[in-house]
Amino acid sequence: MTKTDELDMTVINNILEITNLTKKFSDNVAVDDISFVVPKGKCFGLLGPNGAGKTTTIEMLEGILSPTSGSITYKGRKIDHDYHQEVGIQFQHTSIQDFLSVHETLKMFTQFYNETTPVDELIKTCSLENILDRDTRKLSGGQRQRLLLALAILNNPKLVFLDEPTTGLDPQARRNFWQLVNRIKKQNKTVLLTTHYMDEAESLCDEIIIMDHGKIIEQGTPQELLDQNFDGVVISLPSETSIRLKEANIEYLENNNRIEITTQNTEETVKMLLEKTIPITNMQIRSPNLEDLFIKLTGNQLRA
Repeated sequence: MTKTDELDMTVINNILEITNLTKKFSDNVAVDDISFVVPKGKCFGLLGPNGAGKTTTIEMLEGILSPTSGSITYKGRKIDHDYHQEVGIQFQHTSIQDFLSVHETLKMFTQFYNETTPVDELIKTCSLENILDRDTRKLSGGQRQRLLLALAILNNPKLVFLDEPTTGLDPQARRNFWQLVNRIKKQNKTVLLTTHYMDEAESLCDEIIIMDHGKIIEQGTPQELLDQNFDGVVISLPSETSIRLKEANIEYLENNNRIEITTQNTEETVKMLLEKTIPITNMQIRSPNLEDLFIKLTGNQLRA
């Protein structure tokens, strides 16, 4: 296979290719020479604690910010004036025209694009049938996010940016939104997702990047990263055991007001805790998840 053929295959398989991307604000390096590709037809997660450079990276990929150096190619070409006609963006905070119904809002936004998905198809994909006549001011949080998702895919994009789309929603509304994202993936669209919810990333993302201090510190599928970073289970104890663990020189992490110990041998660890008279009341045992991985790599919880 020639180099030209290899380049063509890369373009076929990847919708975005990011090379040596850097963004500086005066003396502050927000994004520091990162490179990665976003495969077509997948849900790609970009995760990072506040100040990691995640938002700056997303805004460069969306075409809102210009890089200081490096390149972004979309379907093998540099971002150009047609880019925003071909991608969809659901911002974390988006204003919607007051005094319009959901259906009127959809109709209005069709005027902004050269080509659009049929409105009836959008209504079905985003489960808007029961709220078409409702004033946008009277939508619940979940209903509003469904409408914003419909607006983000109204131009039938191949690439959809979802910036923390379920922040502030109740658990049921979040899971309903996940179903809509999976519908979009089945339409062979690529989704680039940022989220503060680890269960959301684990459920939706085929591949994730974790950023910290402007750099990529891990990349892969959720299961690959868990397998690479953990070998065993997590023993979770109430937070008040931390003092006793410190006295016994037992390593642990704090997560959601719980004390967590990763171990390859559950029985031996429990035996050690009992020998050191550390109470195991309300002890829980579970497999490691992305929350554990994130805390291990960054020392932070991802939630805002």
